[in-house]
Amino acid sequence: SMPSEILLKIFSYLDPVSLLSVGCVNKRFYDLANDNRIWMKLYSSSLRPKWTIRKMNSKQSETVSLGCAALHDKKPGYWKKEYIFKQISAFNTRVMRLVKLLDPYTGLPCKNKEAMKVSGLRWTIVLKDKNGKEHLIEKPNLSFKDTSVTVLWYGTDWPYLGNLSTLKLFGVTPLLPDQSRPPSKKGPRRFSLIAECHLANLTEGNVAVGADELVQLFTLNSGLLVGIWKDKNEIAFVMASLHYNQLLERSILGSSTAQYAPPPNKPLLDDIDPEYGLHDYSLHLDLHGRSCMYLCGTFRGLFCRKGDIENGYLRLAVVSLKDSRKHLPIIGTLGICWETDVFKGHVKDCFMMDLTLLDETGKPFWCFSAPVYMELSSKASGLYDYMGPIYASDYADSEGKVCVEFVWLEETKEYVMVSLVLYVSTKKVNSWYGTNY
Repeated sequence: SMPSEILLKIFSYLDPVSLLSVGCVNKRFYDLANDNRIWMKLYSSSLRPKWTIRKMNSKQSETVSLGCAALHDKKPGYWKKEYIFKQISAFNTRVMRLVKLLDPYTGLPCKNKEAMKVSGLRWTIVLKDKNGKEHLIEKPNLSFKDTSVTVLWYGTDWPYLGNLSTLKLFGVTPLLPDQSRPPSKKGPRRFSLIAECHLANLTEGNVAVGADELVQLFTLNSGLLVGIWKDKNEIAFVMASLHYNQLLERSILGSSTAQYAPPPNKPLLDDIDPEYGLHDYSLHLDLHGRSCMYLCGTFRGLFCRKGDIENGYLRLAVVSLKDSRKHLPIIGTLGICWETDVFKGHVKDCFMMDLTLLDETGKPFWCFSAPVYMELSSKASGLYDYMGPIYASDYADSEGKVCVEFVWLEETKEYVMVSLVLYVSTKKVNSWYGTNY
């Protein structure tokens, strides 16, 4: 029963976050909280445009007329949108400034953790059932590596798998961050879509990439891994491996419905000779099981002659079966560690692969972090130094393929990487350099 004029006067004393929150009470409060006069005052005081609304003397009559016109000509909520847009743009600029400094070792931003802390960035998954109802899963466990972060969600109130249709992965940041205070986990938030996967017929239409006594692992796109309870056919946990390359852009610059699309690469003039092929590439490779590191290696001086191009791929040989000097031992037993509120496990013969391929200028050319599993190969070792079975691990996406081979040494109970070959798509190379292979 309170008059709207009094409510508007009360609302005029609220800060932007409180004003957005009170607008969620009911339709009347929403309409009043969209008042252009209130939001134009906030816009003026925080961003200092060329004109402001205030009591003015005769010398400021022109500014008053501009302010009144701006109020009356705009629809309700216009200045609210302008204020939010400007705040988000300024916030994104501050965060992205932190990641401009690159690590010469990996070619990736060296202040990712600081930028994530400043932005208040978190990740959440949304499970949507076949009736359209959405279930928000938050509070993940994080595990940071040199080139990626692994995010693990688990809980006791997961929806039934058979009723689910899609899984969405979002980066979540405060809608209106305050530089003077640490980011709050409450209040209005902004969602940036990172990945969207279909869950229909997940267990029937896909082959499990690994299993232990309690769970089976199934892979989805964008580095997502789903653990399913064996006895109940229900979700036990979801794991996402996110590569640092463009991680912040994907997590804060997208919208709630569309993923962020990075700008195309601007090739350098005379950067590459198509007759010579690729040259002076570098690779940084990490193999880990979320909580433990199995292998960390950097390989430089990679090249591909034009004669090595076939079937739409350029071949980069990193580790050769015949060159034992580059063979690398694996530390520990390959597997992915998982946990829930009650149980823990270790699924053998699968791992997370973080790959960072840099071009000759040191710029990230092809990067990913994804789960990979091992299979026993029919190929015999044929190596005098390593007499044992060979296991193969392959990965493929739209930009290329990775083929890895390991030899299992029974005497020392360890794996040794004896072959690593990258196949880069000619389509990817042509779009990167603006050339034609």
